[in-house]
Amino acid sequence: MGKFGKWIAGGLGWAVFGPIGGILGFALGSLFEAPEFAKEKGYSTTTTGSFAMTLLVLVAAVMKADGKVLKSELNFVKKYFIQSFGEESATEALKMLRDILNQNIPVQSVGVQIKQNMDYSSRLQLLHLLFGVAQADGKVDISELNTIASISGYMGVSSKDFESIKSMFVADVNSSYKILEIEKTATDDEVKKAYRKMAVKFHPDKVSHLGEDFQKQAKEKFQKVNEAYEQIKKERGIN
Repeated sequence: MGKFGKWIAGGLGWAVFGPIGGILGFALGSLFEAPEFAKEKGYSTTTTGSFAMTLLVLVAAVMKADGKVLKSELNFVKKYFIQSFGEESATEALKMLRDILNQNIPVQSVGVQIKQNMDYSSRLQLLHLLFGVAQADGKVDISELNTIASISGYMGVSSKDFESIKSMFVADVNSSYKILEIEKTATDDEVKKAYRKMAVKFHPDKVSHLGEDFQKQAKEKFQKVNEAYEQIKKERGIN
């Protein structure tokens, strides 16, 4: 059994219920009738399993954004999951994803459920992973970007945090400043203060409850903050 199977066996928590549970019920079938899932009602902590399956639901929503799902997109997503979680887990994830893609995904309802049940740091990590999947083919399509923006809003992610994570994947001349959530006109002291704030907000320890694999993924986001700060320091000659 790969990691995805173990995460599901470990419990899906709040993701068993609401619109996400309805979507996953189709993908996981009789698993939801098992006693270990039935007794989870009222469990509010985000488990690794609930996070992983919520990620798959949102990935499906992004993939369906342009009205079609191409085999090339599935291949890119599989490659992303292999790099992130290994071959066996990627195979499990893709099998579930294909079933989820056959469902109607009420993005707003799903986003609201996530907002009500998932801590903010985990929501930021979801957003980062969605951009990673969207960019798996080398670019973030406008339809994908718009869908991710909608998901971000429904999940209750602030516009500044959305722009910060977006700038890690969609580069422009001010990306480093956007990642730190400041303007280019910020003083050197404001740059240093912004870096310290973002380093705390995006620190991998913030999502340690999601398990080692997702915490490892969070290090990429943290590294982007460091790279943005180093770029600004180099441009300005800050010691």
